[in-house]
Amino acid sequence: MHVIIIEDEKPSARRLKRMLEKLNIEVETMLHSVEESLSWFEANTHPDLIFLDIQLSDGLSFEIFETIPIKSAVIFTTAYDEYALQAFKLNSIDYLLKPIDEDDLQAAVEKYKERLPQKQSVSLDFNDIKKLLVNPIDREYKKRFSVKVGQHLKLIAVDDIECFYSENKGSYIHTKDGRNYLLDITLESLESELEPQLFFRVNRKFFVNINAIKDMISYTNSRLQIKLNSYADDEVIVARERVKDFKEWLE
Repeated sequence: MHVIIIEDEKPSARRLKRMLEKLNIEVETMLHSVEESLSWFEANTHPDLIFLDIQLSDGLSFEIFETIPIKSAVIFTTAYDEYALQAFKLNSIDYLLKPIDEDDLQAAVEKYKERLPQKQSVSLDFNDIKKLLVNPIDREYKKRFSVKVGQHLKLIAVDDIECFYSENKGSYIHTKDGRNYLLDITLESLESELEPQLFFRVNRKFFVNINAIKDMISYTNSRLQIKLNSYADDEVIVARERVKDFKEWLE
């Protein structure tokens, strides 16, 4: 498998290379800018898989695709929040939030291998992506959700929601008054719908409302445990790789 890394932070590129080597994947090339990448693609056979940082030192990495049709599968690496990544309308394999977690990396590689028989090309909606990444403040976010209660539909205002969570392959709303409602959408699809100043995805299972946080407690392995005002069905733990972003979000 022919793999390259495009990442402007050389320590991050070397760390990712070492992580891939643990998975028995050899990285043949590391590139660090849009200009360097363009020169490389013009002179070399395109790889099977690219690990691609969104923001490079000399511009957004999408500029590479605008100039040269890339025939590789792509796994994006980024420090952007998940909500911004919903702007992608492309056939990418996956994205990895920095700092990259080893388990997430392995899952992304396995996902790529499963889809190997399908030849993939990258198709980007540049305007949507750039608009969102450069100016996310202008986005419109959901103000309410409709849920089914028996034969009835109920509207729940976003301000009344303490958290969104997944359980047994379902997604749920938990409200201030302690009730749970089943949603007909996935947590992933919520990422572009929720106001990022109000909601934060602390791990794969939970989005929490900043106004519903009652307490925060140090937890094992440099994680944080969150206590919400009424939700108590399960522990709400900030994943280790999300703790730094979570603390910044609180401020």
